[in-house]
Amino acid sequence: MYLHSKTKRVLIFCSIILVGFNSRINAQSLTAFVDPMIGAGGHGHVFVGASVPFGAVQLGPENFYKGWDWCSGYNYGDSVLIGFAHRHLSGTGIGDLGDILIMPYTGGIRLNKGSEKNTASGYASHYSHNTEKVKPGYYSVKLLDDDIDVELTSTERVGFHRYHFPAGKEAHVIIDLKEGINDKPTDTYIKKVDQYTLEGYRKSSGWAKDQWIFFAIRSSEPIEKFNVYDDISLLDDASGRGKAIKGLISFNKAPSTLKLKVGISPVSAENALANIEAEIPGWDFEQVAKQADGKWNKELSSVKVETRTLSDKRVFYTSLFHTMIDPALFNDHNGDYRGADKKVYHNATFNNYSVFSLWDTYRAANPLYILTQPKRAADMINSMLAIYDQQGRLPIWHLVGNETGTMVGISSMQVVAEAYLKGVKGFDGERAFNAIKTTVNPDILGLKYVKNFEAIPYDKESRSVAKGLEYSVSDGSTALMAKKLNRLKDYDYFKKRSGNYKLYFDPSDQFFKGKSTDGSWITNFSPTNATNNLYAEGNAWQYLWLVPQDVKGLISLLGGEKVFNNKLDQFFTTSSPPSETAELADLTGLIGQYAHGNEPSHHIAYLYAYTGQQWKTAEKVRYIMKNFYPDNPDGIIGNEDCGQMSAWYIFSAMGFYPVFPALGIYVIGSPVVSRATLQTTSGKPFTVEAINNSAENIYIQSITLNGKSYSKCYITHNDIMQGGIMKIIMGKKPNYNYGRTVAARP
Repeated sequence: MYLHSKTKRVLIFCSIILVGFNSRINAQSLTAFVDPMIGAGGHGHVFVGASVPFGAVQLGPENFYKGWDWCSGYNYGDSVLIGFAHRHLSGTGIGDLGDILIMPYTGGIRLNKGSEKNTASGYASHYSHNTEKVKPGYYSVKLLDDDIDVELTSTERVGFHRYHFPAGKEAHVIIDLKEGINDKPTDTYIKKVDQYTLEGYRKSSGWAKDQWIFFAIRSSEPIEKFNVYDDISLLDDASGRGKAIKGLISFNKAPSTLKLKVGISPVSAENALANIEAEIPGWDFEQVAKQADGKWNKELSSVKVETRTLSDKRVFYTSLFHTMIDPALFNDHNGDYRGADKKVYHNATFNNYSVFSLWDTYRAANPLYILTQPKRAADMINSMLAIYDQQGRLPIWHLVGNETGTMVGISSMQVVAEAYLKGVKGFDGERAFNAIKTTVNPDILGLKYVKNFEAIPYDKESRSVAKGLEYSVSDGSTALMAKKLNRLKDYDYFKKRSGNYKLYFDPSDQFFKGKSTDGSWITNFSPTNATNNLYAEGNAWQYLWLVPQDVKGLISLLGGEKVFNNKLDQFFTTSSPPSETAELADLTGLIGQYAHGNEPSHHIAYLYAYTGQQWKTAEKVRYIMKNFYPDNPDGIIGNEDCGQMSAWYIFSAMGFYPVFPALGIYVIGSPVVSRATLQTTSGKPFTVEAINNSAENIYIQSITLNGKSYSKCYITHNDIMQGGIMKIIMGKKPNYNYGRTVAARP
């Protein structure tokens, strides 16, 4: 092809600009491409504030709690703050934590937060996004009602506050132990230790029914006056215990700058103070903020990407940032932690973690940690095994030492199995397998039916179909682990159990449905109805595809590849009556029946590759990334769920996704980034390079792996770990032959 000389000059100029753009961004700090406000609006529920990767402290602003969209304590659409709390959840569908609330203010003493309509009646204050600044490890805002500038940063276990007060004003700092997100305090305590130091604890009941947090506070200035209140009743001493204890630091004339270091601990106030001494011994706020930025840069550099647009770069690195807020450390600097049995454990050989949103994160976030955080992945497994030792079974949804039991199945089973199968070092495989076997042995949560190869009856167990399908996924993962351990009898048993999903399949209408105790199918059934009690936050259409452990078996069950493909097409085009979805805020990001805002749909777009229609996978994943991950505060289409929504984007933007994580293969989709390099534990980087990539060129034409033609539409975990370069040639029109042959399919 011959190009006009002017056209050549334009192309060369554009190439220089693009190369220059990527050179500049590679030289810059990666935190410059993180916008923590993405997902802070709408239903994203992400944490906004100061933290370090996987830290115990998430120090951030707190709005008045107004329900679901304030589960993290903050929503971008708000304009009133009640203070700054030291622990938060990120992206969950249930609110909790938001504890050890501290708020500076000026003027007369005010002991309650007041109201949104009348902030002057309490210590709450208006604020504006124009005066907010947030980046990894740092947050600042002006409290407009009191003219106070607040800055926050943190280490793993210490929150660092810096307040700039207006000159000559009477000022106060309240430590309100009554306040928390959606929970009730059961026992609170504070005391003044010396002129610079306070300590105490807060125990409460919320989503986590019996949560304990201890704290210590160090002031940069002598505490001029300190009073303790039980709610609004002044106590006689500089200490107090009750259900609504508040400590009040007061200055007749405020210092121009006041700094507070707040250490937290699951064990004791003494350990909280030791955490301060170990992690922030001095008072250099800028240094601590710089160190936090450095920690984020180190972890973000586990994946280096080049993109066509700055917006793509921001969405990618913000997504990677969001995958590293939780799970959160749940131990002290010296290694002490409090177990699920409320006993204190010393000298642990691993870092103990909490905030395990496993029903969500087993799909992509935990697989991502194996690639980018192998040491932490091992510590997370050891934390789960410790929970098993302490509560008698592996966790379901574990939060600050409490089993919440939220969601269906026991998804830690496949997380543990996947880690073992992918060679994560640092935990005992035999011990882990025995923990899985013991966990599924009791006759609870519908497991007695699973063990007898029976459908879980909907008139005995809620969400029976969802439970049955999730157990089958776990059993498929466990079977593979048993096989690798050469426990062939166990392999046969769990392999058979992994086929239990077929018990819920009604061939008359080709959906997974509820069976009663007498074996009859549920009546008045609608596959688009998400308001019945058969499924978990979804409907029969979305759960039809929840068989990642046996896609071939599902294809056969539906009647072959042609029927399977037609059913998938129908899935992406069928709408629901509003009355059948109105009660579920999770069902967002809709493409027909596909709901990207909720996790059971996350793998479905990749299923076309299993029947030779990879080009349809490319279409769907590009549409999802373009439309459901915008570069703005509404940039996450559903609640983030501790990194899962973002992990889906990270994998998909790089061009592949773990449909069934334990199997160790990744199905190829359509990369958004121009180049992505993963730093593997082998020391050999793995690079995906998308050639001729653009918003229009979404279809894969051909692939080479390490210079050799590669016809498969999947890549193995072992291939990635060995390092190398995968070059993907992109084009505007589908190459219908790519991935078409049976040998090329996953």
